[in-house]
Amino acid sequence: MAQTLHSLSPAEVLRARYASRLPASLEDLTGPVHGEVELPLHVAWSGLRTYDLDRPRLRMSLYRTVLAEGQQEDLATLLNRDLLLSQWPVLRTLISRHVRQVWEARFPALSRSASTAA
Repeated sequence: MAQTLHSLSPAEVLRARYASRLPASLEDLTGPVHGEVELPLHVAWSGLRTYDLDRPRLRMSLYRTVLAEGQQEDLATLLNRDLLLSQWPVLRTLISRHVRQVWEARFPALSRSASTAA
């Protein structure tokens, strides 16, 4: 019998929310590699909204924000597969445990990129 939303722990609810947003494949992440990106208001509702992908700290901040707040379409259009894989070893330490667990469970290549960088 499936658990109802009321019987799930807060952590399970968060993981389910993040899992529902994941793309089917890392290949679906076709976002830009260079230049400036402006995040939509539903992703970045306060603070910085425009990020320069050619500046590593800003790029890392954009990825962190999109992973935490983006919907499935945002993930596909704002994140880039190759950038995500190359940044993952550091990025995984900057995002919540729930986001990290969901992404690494669905996409083993991320876990592999983290372990090869260690």
